[in-house]
Amino acid sequence: MNNLTPLMFLVPVIALILVVLLFIYLLKQANDKVVFNRFVFTAFVLAFLLNFAWEVLQMPLYKGASFSVQSVAFCAIASIADAIMVLLIYFGFALIYKKPLWAEELTAPRILALMLVGAIGAILAEMRHVSAGNWAYDKSMPILPIVDVGLSPVLQFMLLPPLIYYLSYKMRKS
Repeated sequence: MNNLTPLMFLVPVIALILVVLLFIYLLKQANDKVVFNRFVFTAFVLAFLLNFAWEVLQMPLYKGASFSVQSVAFCAIASIADAIMVLLIYFGFALIYKKPLWAEELTAPRILALMLVGAIGAILAEMRHVSAGNWAYDKSMPILPIVDVGLSPVLQFMLLPPLIYYLSYKMRKS
């Protein structure tokens, strides 16, 4: 779980570049730039904190993971990448809905779409990382049949993004 390789950073760096470009584009589209900035900042911080908590809690489900400084640091790096991906998903949906603050209308169909996109993204990412040997699952990790990836990281990206967007929208109002 602690094997950092340069290739592991490729997708997050590309995602970061896309996030910056999409942020600039959507900021220009926003009616209230201060509110949009506050929402994005809050979403990023919440995404990091909630993903970090999830990453640390699921550590026992990975081979070689322990509550050492190295493993916790690995979780922190993964959480930064997770937070970037949470923003990328949000901005992608903002383009689709043509509304920078679309989270104010977080309906059931939108939540289901988010959960589906999160699940597909997590499955693809897990398949890539497991096949590259970046990490391996402990026998305690529940495995999804057919795709052969861990349930916990898939649930992470199904549940956390909608929660993060909801909380960020509620917090930006105060």
